Amino acid sequence: MASITRVEVHLFGYEVQDLELPAHGAAGVGNVVYRKGGRMPCTRYAVTIDSSDGARGAYVTHWVGTPAALAQTLMLAPHLLGRDPDAREAIYDDLKRELRAYDHMGHGPLDIALWDLAGKRLNVSVARLIGGFRTRLPTYASTYHAQDSGGGLDSPAAFADYAAACKELGFAGFKIHGWHDGDARREAANALGVRQAVGEGWPLMIDPACELRTWINALYVGRACDEAGYFWFEDPYRDSGVSAVGHQRLREKLKTPLLVSEHVRGLEQKAAFMLAGGCDMIHADPEYDMGITGALKIAHFCEAMGLDVQFHACGPAHRAVMAATRNTHFYEMALIGPGMPNAVPPVYRCGYSDQPNAVGADGCVPVPDGPGLGVAYDWTFIEKNRRQHHVFAQD
Repeated sequence: MASITRVEVHLFGYEVQDLELPAHGAAGVGNVVYRKGGRMPCTRYAVTIDSSDGARGAYVTHWVGTPAALAQTLMLAPHLLGRDPDAREAIYDDLKRELRAYDHMGHGPLDIALWDLAGKRLNVSVARLIGGFRTRLPTYASTYHAQDSGGGLDSPAAFADYAAACKELGFAGFKIHGWHDGDARREAANALGVRQAVGEGWPLMIDPACELRTWINALYVGRACDEAGYFWFEDPYRDSGVSAVGHQRLREKLKTPLLVSEHVRGLEQKAAFMLAGGCDMIHADPEYDMGITGALKIAHFCEAMGLDVQFHACGPAHRAVMAATRNTHFYEMALIGPGMPNAVPPVYRCGYSDQPNAVGADGCVPVPDGPGLGVAYDWTFIEKNRRQHHVFAQD
């Protein structure tokens, strides 16, 4: 039986062209803006896990790669040493307990790297290993938030134009992330204007990202979604997406399905939220929800309930999980905008991409089919731009 002998965590930095943060320079909840010639600094981290038989699994974070998640990953990494790398269920259970006082955001990257290790040891893709049957995934454009400064998504007209452009490019749908001030009238007008721009039938979604100030504001925007035939209404108001009672009452008054629970963490809590009537669809994420192991548990719970699940954000782990899930609809290319590249790390040397030009004429992106996650990372880039290097090894 193999055992885990070494875990490494690499924090690295990079810049994204034509994007910018506010004057204070701190990344927040969707506060990225477009500025021609801007250079937005980003940090993410990579995890590698070595086993005693000479195999190595790896994962590079996308949107979970925050300082808070990194701290949790560093807390958990030593607990992997000496463990059977195939005992992912037992490891999942133990790491979940270790982070019971926290939000679990650092757990996912380790679990994903364990799945990559398993696939490489067996010379099979993770998608195949978990029963994947899809090879291409219908993909929607998920926008950056609106901005008040000129450029980017700075007006309802800009949103309408960009939605029409994404439809022309072949995307399978479009999701709005609006302004941060919680102006319900502007959000509703924007939702209606985008529908008018793209015509009937093309799937539209809206995610206020909990920006609307009150339940009544959420109801107001939800009624605009009903009028415009939106596919879902996501995380609408300032309960921060965790009030099952509030969303259950909202569901009673709207026709548009509610997609909630991105900020409700893990299987048990999401199950309780859905059983309490808080949503029509669950949101899961292999980075956020304790890895591929956790995301599959959530998808299977939704299937047992006869309901749907959506996977939040993008990445090779997300594609693998969606490939093996029947009761889901779209892959989220998050986040993009006019002249605004996706800020995910530029670490792939195999052609993998979550930029808009990766979407094919069929509105889909491919599921990687190589061993493990099916991607090859540019370790030269990661090491050249490394800012921290943490090593946990058996004596």
